[in-house]
Amino acid sequence: MLRKYLKKFIYAVIFIIPLCIIFLHPKATGTSFLLDLTSSPVRWFQRPVFEIQKLFYFRETYDEYVKQKKQIDALKARLVYMQEAIESTKRAEMIADFRRSQSYGSMLAHVIGRDPSNWNASLIIDKGQKDGLKIGMPVVSILGVVGRVFETGKNTAKVVLLSDPSFNVAALVQRTRESGLLRGSLGGLCRLVYLTDQADVKVGDRIITSKLSTAFPEGILIGTVQDVQASENSHTVECLVEPSVDLSQLEEVLIIKR
Repeated sequence: MLRKYLKKFIYAVIFIIPLCIIFLHPKATGTSFLLDLTSSPVRWFQRPVFEIQKLFYFRETYDEYVKQKKQIDALKARLVYMQEAIESTKRAEMIADFRRSQSYGSMLAHVIGRDPSNWNASLIIDKGQKDGLKIGMPVVSILGVVGRVFETGKNTAKVVLLSDPSFNVAALVQRTRESGLLRGSLGGLCRLVYLTDQADVKVGDRIITSKLSTAFPEGILIGTVQDVQASENSHTVECLVEPSVDLSQLEEVLIIKR
């Protein structure tokens, strides 16, 4: 019987001593060891639980990300559409103001096509014979000369641009009234020719249509002088002229009715 109670006493001591160490000496080295020893199984059990939780949370987060991304993409597309509508409205207002300020009648047309092999030489517009278009009609924008109608169909027309070598128009230097003939050039710049070697022309001078032109009204801006060169074959000078219109960005044009 004594042996039985002794055994229980030993078990009680073994159980009570660690508890005393934990509660009475929390900073003791043995306590840390005991806590580490008892926490290890807990960590081993928690680790796979945490990994499983992360998988569930990742899937939930990813689904939310996909949902938000679709909403953001839709908003971005709507923003682009609204910005384009605003720009289109601004251009329409500027064109309307320009048309009201001019003494000649004009018809608005939209650019609907270009020749890929010769992008800056011609374009296609959405007006044609049914709208009264005829070959040779002058074409302008609010910034200046664009070209002239070259071919007409029932609903569309082809416009040859002033950068095309076949294009020419009587022009003059606005500052000094020097007259010449402006020709297109596929290099992007036009050439003002038939100026005498005494002509007063400087870089930066504005070139406008002349009243000698049989197609264009006088005073329409063509471009700005970029260089003045002496002709090698005659006593004349030629000017390189940069068009005032960016021909690669045209979206609307005006056909002048005369």
